[in-house]
Amino acid sequence: MKRWLNWVVFGTSLLVTLPLGAIASAQSVINKATCTYNGKPLYGKIKIVESLPDIKVKIVSSSPDLIVEPVTAFPQRCGQWQFVESFPDLKVQIVENFPDIQIQFVNSFPGVR
Repeated sequence: MKRWLNWVVFGTSLLVTLPLGAIASAQSVINKATCTYNGKPLYGKIKIVESLPDIKVKIVSSSPDLIVEPVTAFPQRCGQWQFVESFPDLKVQIVENFPDIQIQFVNSFPGVR
């Protein structure tokens, strides 16, 4: 009985602390100063992939982590993405669940929020 109770308490504590840790870690890995996520630049030439991404993103309409401006050339500022098929700087997978960051597409003023 005591062993069973220990497992219940342990399982409950995991259910409570793991989501909070995941939220905290997602916020801490975006570096606003260098515009990077885990060392990967959040600007440049981007390739959309179905598997083996560098980063998983969810497209949202409010409260994004990164505001993205699609450009056709010279993606040099934070949040400027040029979509390419070869030689990408970053491979991105668009997901609905468990994204690394959330993005919003705009026509001007890209960057980390």
